[in-house]
Amino acid sequence: MNLSGGSRHFQQEFSTLRHDLLEMGALAEELLRVSVEALTEGDMAKADSVILADRELDAMEVEVDAAGIHLLALHQPFARDLRVITMILRIANDLERVGDHAVNIAETVHHLGAAPKLLTGVPQLWEMARISREMLTQALDSFVRGDSVVAREVCGRDDRVDSLHQSGFRILLDHMATDPQLVGVGMSLILVGRNLERVADLATNVAEDVVYMVEGRSIKHGADRTDE
Repeated sequence: MNLSGGSRHFQQEFSTLRHDLLEMGALAEELLRVSVEALTEGDMAKADSVILADRELDAMEVEVDAAGIHLLALHQPFARDLRVITMILRIANDLERVGDHAVNIAETVHHLGAAPKLLTGVPQLWEMARISREMLTQALDSFVRGDSVVAREVCGRDDRVDSLHQSGFRILLDHMATDPQLVGVGMSLILVGRNLERVADLATNVAEDVVYMVEGRSIKHGADRTDE
């Protein structure tokens, strides 16, 4: 990558910024994975570990933000370099929000206690969790490789998660209507579905930013998402 001014100092700082973002990505992926495991297993200890580790993710986002602003102010990059740094700042914010949604899922474990039997009756939740995690992983991988083709593929999977979310929501409503004792559990699982759906949206945001970073064109709000 041709960095502004070609200065060694700029390149070192830029490399550190990228590395720190990828560290954020790895932690966000881990928090999401463990939060879903905690829900599946009714594991309070895992849920607590997610809540605690999210503080580290928050701190990392602050550091990335500060480092990125420092690069922009000190070196005043232009063209592609400016796009890359700006997108790194945006992606860091999205990763921090992924952590927030993982915390929301973990907190649900405390409300539900042992893994409720209703979980097995809503396979859409597990499919949403699987696809959302894959989307996040692929979006981050597309950033590492500067691969806008993979990024566009990530964007294309968001509709599937939305469809699963709607289907799971209807099933949970049916369960709650049939057995009023399931209302509390059902509402908690509806919130889990909403958080997983938001993770997919955030993964899509990251992928859209990668496309802009690589191609210099915006595909937000469904514009020009097909690869040309």
